[in-house]
Amino acid sequence: MTKITAIIPTLNEEIHIEEAIQSVKFADEIIVIDSFSTDKTLEIAEQYNVKIIKRKFDDFSSQKNFAIQQAKNPWIYILDADERVTPEVEKEVLDAVKKPNGVVGFYVRRSFYFCERKVNYSGFQSDKVIRLFLKENCKYTGLVHEKITANGEIGFLKNKIDHFSYRSYDHYISKLNHYAAIQAKELHQKGKRVNIYHVIVKPTARFFIHYFIRLGFLDGFTGFLVAKIQAYGVLTRYIKLWLYNRKIK
Repeated sequence: MTKITAIIPTLNEEIHIEEAIQSVKFADEIIVIDSFSTDKTLEIAEQYNVKIIKRKFDDFSSQKNFAIQQAKNPWIYILDADERVTPEVEKEVLDAVKKPNGVVGFYVRRSFYFCERKVNYSGFQSDKVIRLFLKENCKYTGLVHEKITANGEIGFLKNKIDHFSYRSYDHYISKLNHYAAIQAKELHQKGKRVNIYHVIVKPTARFFIHYFIRLGFLDGFTGFLVAKIQAYGVLTRYIKLWLYNRKIK
């Protein structure tokens, strides 16, 4: 069978949801799994032929795995609301499910945009995620920056989707704060403790990696901002862990 279910997880994505749905209209079924948005996300989604599921958010893997279980088709295409499937990738997806050649999932590369400006370096030049896969062979693991665990071979699509992840500086900071809180909780549950290495060396190293090793300086001031915010995200993660360790939330 070659039918596809596209799944779009959402929380207050009124800016993105319409274009996201439009970009996966090739799918035979579209599921929007929403974490009780308080903006117009669902109002907009209801204008389209999509299945809407409301579920309280616990972690990224659980949210996506739950939606996958509700899908009625064997092939799944996961689309974050801030991603857009290009016509070139759409054609590749449709060809791939017709002739997967024993492959159970496919990586897709992403073109990253920050404040509507394309970021060519800063570590994003190698950005790739598994987006198309057979639901019987793949599942998500991890609380944040979740990854697919696959029972079988994973292939690659050649073209890139567009990733409009951070529409403003404040939005970028807000997302990193959200991720940092989840990561800190996970580390706390594993019994990790904070020391000076975590709050000085690791943030500094993250900046150095993104700005110098991953060529962020070639992106100009945008590259500097990306490196700075990435370092801030690491620092925030360990500050939150320090608070968790002291049972201060």
